[in-house]
Amino acid sequence: MPPYDDWNRIDDEEDDELQDDYLEAKRDVILFCIDCSESMFAQRDDPRYEPGEVKTCHLQTALEAAVEIQKKKVIVGPNDSVGILLFNTTRKTEVKRSDTTEIKRHTYIYQPLEQISAPKIQEVMQLLDATRENPDELREAFPPLTGKKVPMGDVFTSCNWVLRDGYAPKTASKRIFLITDDDDPHSGAGSEQLLRSAKTTLDDLVQTGVTVEPFFISTDERSFDVAKFYSQVLPNGTTNGDENEESSTLPESISITRIDDLLAQMRFHEVPKRALFSIPFELAPGFTIGVKGYGLVTEQKKGSYKYFVDLGDRMELVNSTTRYVDEGTETEMDKSKIVYGMSIGATIADDDDDISGIGTRAVQAGKRPFYTAEEIRSFRTLGLEPKIRLLGFKDRETLLFEDNIKHSNFIYPDELIYAGSKRTFSALIKSMVSKNKIGLVLTLTRRNATPTFCALLPQEEKEDDAGWTDPPGFHLVPLPFADDIRAAPIEEACRASDELKDLAKAWVEKLAVKNGAYPPDSYPNPALAYHNAQLQASAFREEFDAESFEDLTEPKVDVMHRRAGKLIVAWKEALLEDDSASMVPATTGSKRKADVNVAEAEIRSKWESGTLSKLRVDQLKEFLKSKSLAVSGKKDDLIQRVSEWMESH
Repeated sequence: MPPYDDWNRIDDEEDDELQDDYLEAKRDVILFCIDCSESMFAQRDDPRYEPGEVKTCHLQTALEAAVEIQKKKVIVGPNDSVGILLFNTTRKTEVKRSDTTEIKRHTYIYQPLEQISAPKIQEVMQLLDATRENPDELREAFPPLTGKKVPMGDVFTSCNWVLRDGYAPKTASKRIFLITDDDDPHSGAGSEQLLRSAKTTLDDLVQTGVTVEPFFISTDERSFDVAKFYSQVLPNGTTNGDENEESSTLPESISITRIDDLLAQMRFHEVPKRALFSIPFELAPGFTIGVKGYGLVTEQKKGSYKYFVDLGDRMELVNSTTRYVDEGTETEMDKSKIVYGMSIGATIADDDDDISGIGTRAVQAGKRPFYTAEEIRSFRTLGLEPKIRLLGFKDRETLLFEDNIKHSNFIYPDELIYAGSKRTFSALIKSMVSKNKIGLVLTLTRRNATPTFCALLPQEEKEDDAGWTDPPGFHLVPLPFADDIRAAPIEEACRASDELKDLAKAWVEKLAVKNGAYPPDSYPNPALAYHNAQLQASAFREEFDAESFEDLTEPKVDVMHRRAGKLIVAWKEALLEDDSASMVPATTGSKRKADVNVAEAEIRSKWESGTLSKLRVDQLKEFLKSKSLAVSGKKDDLIQRVSEWMESH
C-alpha cells in the first residue's frame, strides 16, 4: 500500500503538551430534515398530559426536539450551526433571482443553516406557542403536499446544497437528522429508479463527510418497516467489508415507537462521534491499514470564559493572541528562533556563542545546553511518526484487570485512506477472538505525544434484546510500567454465610439496572446541568425556577422500596441474627523493627576513624551476615571480624 505522510490532522502542532480538550474547537453542524406529509399533521394525544387534554402532532414534536437541542447548544456549543429543512410541503423557498440554487420543488428551508442564535430559536418557539393555541397553525404555515411525494433523491440534493452553501466550516462534523413516519415514500410507479437515484445521491452526500442520523416514527396503529425502503438506501454501518453482501436492516434503536421518545433518542445522537486521532495501523513492514481512535470516556466541563469589548453600540468578542518578547531589547521574537534549556543556576554569558543554529552544537564546560523546538519534540517522540505498530500477540489471560490504569481508546477502521481497511480489520478481529489472543502494539497518536506500549483487546459485535449493539473493534489499553502498580496487602476477612449471600442476592437483582447497561447520557452531571439551565434561562430572558430542576442522578427511593423493600427487611433481620456479621477480629499491636541496614561506605568511614564501637550489635551482625562471616560472640569479637575484613578488602 502507498505511504501516507500527512497523518497529523491536528493544527496545534506547536503545542508542547498534549491537550485533552482540543476537540472543543471543532464545530458541529446539524440539519434537521423533517417530513411534512399529511400523516405528520395528524392530531394525537400529548403523552405529557392527561388523555384528551392536549393535542399534538409528529411535526410539532419534531420542531420541539429541534428547539431543545438548539437551546442546549446555545450553552455548550455556541459556535455550532443548525438549520431546518422541510419536505413534502407546498411552501416555496424564497430565493433571489441572482442566486443559483439547487433547492428542489416542495422542499422548504424554514431555518437557514446559521450559527446558533437566541433570536432564531425564539422564532420557532413563538410558532410552537401559537400552535398550542391553534392546532391548525402548522398546517397553515407549511401546507402539506397532497397526491404525490417528493423523491428522496431530491430531498438529499437539497440537503447537500444547504450544507454546501450554508454556514458550515470545512472542518466541522456535518450531520442530517432525518425525521419521518413514512416507511415507503416511493410506493408508486418507477419506485426502483427512484430508489437507485436516492441511494446514489446519498452516497455522494456521505462521500463529502456528511452523516445521516434517521429517526423513524412508529404509531400504535402502524409500525415503521425499514425493510420497505430505507434499509436499501441508508448505510448500515457494518464492518464486514464484503461489498457483495446484501445490506442488512438498520438498527432498531433508531425507530421511535412513541413520539415522546424522539427527544430522548436525539440526546444520544446529539454529540457527534469525533475521532481523537486518525493514524495508520502497521500490521507488518509494508502492510498498513487506516484506523480512527475514539474516546469512550470524556469529562464534560463548563465552557471557558470569553472576553468582550464594549464598542458602544455592540459587543465584540476579543481574540487573544500570544506573543514572545525579549526582556532585554523589549522587541517581539520569532517563535521559530526560540530555544529551550534547563534552569541550572546562574551562568556566564558569552556573546560569541551562537545558540540559534540548528544541528550539532558543542557545549563548553560550565555552559548551559539549549535545544530547538524540533529537538525537544524528537526527545518526546523518540523520532517516531504517528502510527500503531503491531509487535506481536499474547494470550488473553496475560492482560490483567489491574493493567488498565488509564482510559482506553476504541479504534475503528478508516476506509477513506486505505482501501480494504475494513475487510482486513474484521479478519484480524475474528482471528484473534477465535484464538483467544490480544495484541501488543507500540502507539504514537500525535506528533507531540509520547510513544506508549498498549494492549490490543478485540471486541466482537454483540446485540442484546434491547437492540443495543456493541460495534466490532479494538480497545487500545495503555499498559503500565512496573512502578505504576503497587502490590496491595491481602488480608483475609470474615466471610458471610451462604444464607446471607442468598438473601442479599435477592434484593440486589431486584434493583439491578435494566438490561444490565448503564446509559450515561440519561444521567447528566447535576452540577453542570444546573449551571447550564441558569445560563439558558438568562440567554432566553426566562425566569429560572430552581425548585423545578430535577437531579436525575438521585436514587428513586420510593421505587426501590416498592420493588425490594420486603427483601431488604428480611436480609437485615437475618444479618442481625448472624454471629459472623458482628464479629470483630482481634488486633494486637506490633512493634516496628528497627532498621539494621547500614551502607558499607558508612561502616568503612567509621572503621577508618576508629569509631566502629558506635554501631549497634544488630548492625554489626547484619553486615557480617551480608559478607557470609560468623555472627557469634560478643561485640568486641564482631568489631574484630569487621576490622579484619576491612583490612583485607
